[in-house]
Amino acid sequence: MSITPSPIPSNQPLQSLDEWEDFMKERYPAPMGAGPKPTVGYDPDKKESQFRNYEADARPTVREFYRLNHTFQTHEFGQAKRRQYLGLDRMKMGIWEAAEYLNKLVDDSDPDTDMTQLEHLLQTAEQLRRDGRPRWMILTGFVHDLGKILCLWDEPQWAVVGDTFPTGCAYSDKIVFHRFFEANPDHADARYQTRCGVYEEGCGLDAVALSWGHDEYIYQVCKDHLPMEGLYMLRYHSFYPWHREEQYGHLCNDQDRAMLKWVREFNPYDLYTKSHGKPDVKALRPFYDELIREYFPAQIRW
Repeated sequence: MSITPSPIPSNQPLQSLDEWEDFMKERYPAPMGAGPKPTVGYDPDKKESQFRNYEADARPTVREFYRLNHTFQTHEFGQAKRRQYLGLDRMKMGIWEAAEYLNKLVDDSDPDTDMTQLEHLLQTAEQLRRDGRPRWMILTGFVHDLGKILCLWDEPQWAVVGDTFPTGCAYSDKIVFHRFFEANPDHADARYQTRCGVYEEGCGLDAVALSWGHDEYIYQVCKDHLPMEGLYMLRYHSFYPWHREEQYGHLCNDQDRAMLKWVREFNPYDLYTKSHGKPDVKALRPFYDELIREYFPAQIRW
């Protein structure tokens, strides 16, 4: 049965962005032996068969989020958003200032925590620090979600978060809620529904336009400042069809294959470091001020 697209709605279906992350924790348990021991959402004895109903069991808000995402994330939509935002001409501010700015994104849906966005970023970074990860990786953990400031510029949730996927070529059936792509106009465009689509085999992921969101945006903001390994973590941490489902390898080049291990190492820190324990922002700030100065100028373009 085909699904007819409806006009782009103005509502935001998720009660909070954490709803999507909670769903991903159920869909993708943390890999054994990688990163921190998760604080929530991980059962090392849970068998793969127990994850078969992740779509059927998803909250209605999450299902609606994916319907919107898969319907309206077209190849041209992503290109339009790159033209709109990647001139990086909206504002200038430092990294810590951007984290404080992100605090305007308030989550009132969880009565058990009053954690700010800055505190969530520190949770990820501090777990990396406790595990003895390199300084550049600690900083990558701190900045990795700063692209969510797109929500503060009136972008809908489905154009900011969500697991990303290539546009301009056939959709892998491993992409969650795959059936919702039936309503995407690209689904009916023959140019975009072959294995490689508008790309060439082995072209490299840098040449592939993924669905638009906070990953691509923060990568572009930081691309002149962090090591390649950190930049791959920023750009592809939501590209679950690649780093968890092993799809789209035919578009990758040798550099992508070498960097994949770093994206996979980062994934548990992305999903499983949030807890109710609040970091001491005042005590931690001197360390992060020094770390930020090591890699970034006082102000950068956003």
